[in-house]
Amino acid sequence: MPARKPSRPLENTRVRQLKRLVAPKLIKKESPVRGASLETVVRGRAEAQAILQGRDARLLVIVGPCSIHDPEGALDYARRLAALRHELKDSVCIFMRVYFEKPRTTVGWKGLVNDPRMDDSCDLATGLRLARRILLEITSLGLPTATEFLDPIVPQYLADVVSWAAIGARTTESQTHREMASGLSMPVGFKNSTDGSVQTALDALLAARSPHSFLGIDQDGCTSVVTTTGNADSHIVLRGGREGGNYRSRHTADTERRLRAAGLQAGFVVDCSHANSAKNPRRQAVVWRNVLAQRHRGRASIIGAMLESYLEEGNQAVCADSRQLRYGVSVTDGCIGWSATEKLLRAAARSESKGGHGQRAAVR
Repeated sequence: MPARKPSRPLENTRVRQLKRLVAPKLIKKESPVRGASLETVVRGRAEAQAILQGRDARLLVIVGPCSIHDPEGALDYARRLAALRHELKDSVCIFMRVYFEKPRTTVGWKGLVNDPRMDDSCDLATGLRLARRILLEITSLGLPTATEFLDPIVPQYLADVVSWAAIGARTTESQTHREMASGLSMPVGFKNSTDGSVQTALDALLAARSPHSFLGIDQDGCTSVVTTTGNADSHIVLRGGREGGNYRSRHTADTERRLRAAGLQAGFVVDCSHANSAKNPRRQAVVWRNVLAQRHRGRASIIGAMLESYLEEGNQAVCADSRQLRYGVSVTDGCIGWSATEKLLRAAARSESKGGHGQRAAVR
């Protein structure tokens, strides 16, 4: 007797719509990487890799808005930062933080890629195109970019314009993101988990250094088996946790010990925001000065630091009517303003020029 056809559908019962997305190669054809942008991406990756491997003693600085929501403001900030990168290049190596995807603890605006108009329309095709154009304009200034990859499909659209990538605290434990990182073409920093566990980040970077095979898409947008070689430039980013910061000397010494015990080169980044600053943007300066002091005393395993910074201090609520938003103010986490940013970067350059990185070669 033939099987009865089910009276109700068995799949996609909670899916409202399926809509095909434009293939990565088509978006790249519209906005290719070439000229100054190409040179910037290649140079930025080489710089980050050299700093991680101890061949470049400069401090890697990843600085910029918590998230990008306004192309005009992002490019205004980028032009200022590009000029400072060039001026301070002998002491610090500056990348711009250009984050388009925002992980949410519950719900909220998911970032420019997911919702570029900030009205819950979730026009991902427009978001991807806009994000790519912003990355191309920033890199054309000679300023390398850094971003967090959250959705494992997004790198196929944007990764060729990025010189450093992060895996966030909420996804560091994810097997999907560890596998994705193993195939990324740039250095990848794994943040410690939200509970403060550094071991989680260490496990992640060890996993990312190994080859993997997993499901993904190719440049035509077709489902594919992705086979990777592993990412030897994966590393830890300390961002604090529920119990407080983990940037002080005892924390960095412990991280250095863990890396050595795992047979890895002792080099990691400190995020001066998030739990390390207790979500208070002004406290980033406290963490920043502590990190510089540690490097000056010989803690050369701290190879980089991160700041959340924008044109104006503070933050504001997301608003569907962009005309109501204050220019240059973050719509996610609070940031320090440009004036404070410039002071901190110049302070870092002075500290580094006085010997803050003199013992870096010993940390191999």
